[in-house]
Amino acid sequence: MNQIRRERIKNYILQKRVVTIREIGELVPDVSSMTIHRDLEKLEQEGEIVRIRGGAVAGTQHGSAESKFETRMQSHVKEKRLMAQKALELIEPESYVLLDAGTSNLVLAQMLPDIEMNIFTTAPNIALELTRLVNPTIHMCGGTLNRSNQAVSGPSTLAMLQELNIATAFIGVSGFTLENGFSCGKEEERQVKRLLMEKAKRRIVLMDSSKIGEIFPYKIGDFSQVDYLISDDALPESVAEMARKNGTIVM
Repeated sequence: MNQIRRERIKNYILQKRVVTIREIGELVPDVSSMTIHRDLEKLEQEGEIVRIRGGAVAGTQHGSAESKFETRMQSHVKEKRLMAQKALELIEPESYVLLDAGTSNLVLAQMLPDIEMNIFTTAPNIALELTRLVNPTIHMCGGTLNRSNQAVSGPSTLAMLQELNIATAFIGVSGFTLENGFSCGKEEERQVKRLLMEKAKRRIVLMDSSKIGEIFPYKIGDFSQVDYLISDDALPESVAEMARKNGTIVM
């Protein structure tokens, strides 16, 4: 019976690509949430799916860096599109914008209109996405590529950013807690993001609500260094209140 149920769950995930625990619960209503979590753990160990916060996606735990990035792209799609729609309100023709690496900024790049502007980016995949547009001028930062998140970093990246007058920077983060602020998982990426917060005239953080409560080793900054926080509709009021107290506009 367990194997039949897991096979049903696996096929459902492979068909839908991205599912939530609630959806799986509706698929197999006769079992507990604990049983569902154990089934997902077993399927992940077998390399059939990848568990994510609040659900699972089709894929392999031991796949390539490209497949792992694609897995993150398939997570919280609705929230990322909502954030991108909000971010578009802050972009004007002939402006100078920097797009940090990450899935939220990639979705923003996918939704950008074809207007005259200068776009700088630390992500090769974002630069390639922007080639669909005719009018923007696209500038790529050099550096060492992290395949897992398609970000460049290192001395070359920092040297180029130091020489730029950055009008608006859209910055991605990996986690946030009220006690520790914004964080990420790699020191070299922290250096890039912190430099963006220091140099940009307008600093905008893109962070969906799933990042709340997550803490990573390297602190990027806090709300005192952020002009806008763009999130989805599930942002906790405690986070929004802290942002406003520090002068950060919440969208």
